This record gives sequence, structure tokens and C-alpha cells, in this order.
Amino acid sequence: MSDNDGGNPLNLNLGNLLQQARGVQQRLEEARAAAAAVTVEGNAGGGMVVAQANGKGQVLRVSIEPTLLATGDREMLEDLVAAAVNQALELGRAAMQDEMSKVTGGMPMPFDLSNLV
Repeated sequence: MSDNDGGNPLNLNLGNLLQQARGVQQRLEEARAAAAAVTVEGNAGGGMVVAQANGKGQVLRVSIEPTLLATGDREMLEDLVAAAVNQALELGRAAMQDEMSKVTGGMPMPFDLSNLV
């Protein structure tokens, strides 16, 4: 070890590391905001039920074709709503992952980013 390494055996500049970490944190915040602003649609029953969601995993709206309501088939309606919502949420998760991969360069992170929403 030389006298000018500050006792740092890896010769790391901790100031630079902290600055880089803050930059990554800022980019992650921006990615979360971008994903939250994305609206995706899932549908079921040939578009008779449409669900809209965002990248934060929030369902924004569900639309049901009036003719489907007139059938009175509650069980079918429940199934179609669940399918449309699940599809929209999956598309929203994909939007979030896409935004996060822009920050990470597609590299896998050592932790789950989905809970950062």
C-alpha cells in the first residue's frame, strides 16, 4: 500500500461511488415515474371487457360492453373481468420492467425491482 491510498486497500474513491449511487437512484425514480405514466389495456371476450392499468400495478378503469351486462351471466362476466384485469396488470408489469431495464442496461439486479413501485 502506498501512502496516498488513504488506507483503502481496493483504492476506491468512495465519493465517486456515492455520487454514482445517487445517479442510479435518480434514474430509478425517473423510470418508476415513466412506468406510472404508461397506460396499458387488457381485454377479454373479444374486447367485451377492457381493463386499463399502469406500470405501478394500479387498475385505472374497467369497461364492460352493455350487451354483456344484458345477458345476466354473472359468472361469465366475473371471469372476463378477471381475465382482462390480469392481462392489463401483466402488461403494466412488463412496462415497469422495460423502464427499469433502460436504467440497468438489461443487467439483472441483485434484488427484486418490482417492489420499488
